[in-house]
Amino acid sequence: MVKLGILISGGGSNLQAIIDAIESKQLNASIELVVSSKAETYGLERAKRVGIPVMALSRDDYMDPLATDERIAGALQDAQVDYVVMAGYMRKVRNPLLAAFPNKIINIHPALLPSFPGAHGIKDAFDYGVKLTGVTVHFANEEYDEGAIIAQEVVEVAEEDTLESLEEKIHNVEHTLYPRVLELIAQGRVIMKDNGRVAVI
Repeated sequence: MVKLGILISGGGSNLQAIIDAIESKQLNASIELVVSSKAETYGLERAKRVGIPVMALSRDDYMDPLATDERIAGALQDAQVDYVVMAGYMRKVRNPLLAAFPNKIINIHPALLPSFPGAHGIKDAFDYGVKLTGVTVHFANEEYDEGAIIAQEVVEVAEEDTLESLEEKIHNVEHTLYPRVLELIAQGRVIMKDNGRVAVI
């Protein structure tokens, strides 16, 4: 069983998908700690509802982001997590976290990286008029949305799609892809190669 620490900033729908996958035995993992970059989010309520320990931060904490990342890293290490999972976490991870969990911090992005990085991947892809977009799960590094790609799933943009309907499609894929990738990790099937690329065996 793999032990996870989850980082969130909002409603926690991907957190809920992971919780559901664990409860349904589709994911052989436990969630040891949920860390929120905001003091009041629905994601924290999701965690508390099933007895997961939480750590809530505030905007003031991020006035010194390095110190805060060191504090988060310490809490995750104390919880003895194996992997750190960013699930809608809207803060950049910095060296204290990256050094504490090398190649063990995972992020999900609502576009097919390297296209449309950043906080508005769905809208940027929609506004550009692409016919295909999707979801990327990747290892986090010191640059936004540039870490080694683990998995991607394509989402077709239909002519009748609105931004809202595309967002729903993307989120539905996120909620199935993320637990599936985490189960591959739990099985030891995700390998970082010497060339910096990821192999799924």
